[in-house]
Amino acid sequence: MLLAYVYWNTAGFLVRQTDEAVQAEITGLAEQYAQGGLPLLVHTVIQRSRDPGLSLYLVLDPSGQVLAGNLDGKPSRTPGADGWMDFNYNRKGLEGVEVKAARARAFFLPEGFYLLVGRDVQERREIESLITNALIWAIALTLALGLAGGLFMSRNMLARVDAINRSSRDIMEGDLSRRLPIAGTGDELDQLGRNLNAMLDQIEALMTGMRQVTDNVAHDLRSPLNRLRNRLEVTLLRDTSPDEYRQTLEKTIAEADGLLGTFNALLMIARAEAGSLRETMELVDPSVIIRDAAELYEPLAEERGLRLVVDAPDGLQVRGNRELLSQAMANLIDNAIKHGVPLSEDIEPTIVIAAGQGPSGRVLLSVADHGAGIPEQERSRVLERFVRLEASRNTPGSGLGLSLVAAAARLHGGRVELEDNHPGLKAIVSLPGPGR
Repeated sequence: MLLAYVYWNTAGFLVRQTDEAVQAEITGLAEQYAQGGLPLLVHTVIQRSRDPGLSLYLVLDPSGQVLAGNLDGKPSRTPGADGWMDFNYNRKGLEGVEVKAARARAFFLPEGFYLLVGRDVQERREIESLITNALIWAIALTLALGLAGGLFMSRNMLARVDAINRSSRDIMEGDLSRRLPIAGTGDELDQLGRNLNAMLDQIEALMTGMRQVTDNVAHDLRSPLNRLRNRLEVTLLRDTSPDEYRQTLEKTIAEADGLLGTFNALLMIARAEAGSLRETMELVDPSVIIRDAAELYEPLAEERGLRLVVDAPDGLQVRGNRELLSQAMANLIDNAIKHGVPLSEDIEPTIVIAAGQGPSGRVLLSVADHGAGIPEQERSRVLERFVRLEASRNTPGSGLGLSLVAAAARLHGGRVELEDNHPGLKAIVSLPGPGR
């Protein structure tokens, strides 16, 4: 369509140029005729015919005899409705008589005289022919290159799609470690492959986590359930007093509460990772959450000989689930109280709970203690479910506290960072601001 427009515009320009030149000649001759009649018109045509250039003239008397002009006779073609006609004429040249193309307008003057004014369009026809041939070759080359390029691109595209299909079939057959191939071109297929690979990484991590949770639940809950059953069985087998029955039931209830706490923590982690709590998010002030959690745990900290220091200015805001953020901060404070007693008497037994503005508009919530801390190589592992370090085996807990904190941070688009507090541990929850 573009090439056809180029041809139409170029050819149209040449035709308009020819018609305007002929029309200018007619206007000039009409002025001569108006001034001196037929004699002046014939004289002017004779003068112009001596050096006509591309112009053509012909004046005939009523009998058809040539009075003036550079044509041999009247063309056999009949003018069209617009008065124009295209015809061929003979023109003498250095190599003899040549047949040329012409375009002209003809008029009948009073008393039967005939006037024709035209122009030689042979060069224009040759230019049009050159343009036509060039456009034909351009169209042919365009089609050939388009077909070749389309064939190459389609074969390349189909090969990449086949590779994606093969990888997808392997993944559907259970090989979750398989990933879609990336060509490295940065095109849409590469972007799709990267996104799908990231999704597969998340699915594999969730499946691995589910298997680990299943194994850990079976391992960590089997012992308390066995203790619970054995205690009840022993109590039933022997003859015991009502007070002993009461003590056994109280211990059983305590064991059951511990099991329920574990299951509730697992349920909350699952809800956080599934994103079902995202609909309940609203603008909350993390400083209020921190102060409430510190007030709740302050008596427990005093029993352990620790002092809670709160540094949480007003005016901070995050979009989140208040219950989940409160539970996450409570878990961090509880861990700090359990493991934050300084190993040296020279260190002040304090736990600093802080909130502040971080880089890029993020909100940082932190709990820092001066206890034994966590080795750097173990810091990523303690964020997994049921992971408890050897030093904390004798303290109460199920190993789900930091897992819940990590799940809550991920739900809010944040992350958990564990840093050395020199000595001790500093846990930082980095959350995006309300506009992120």
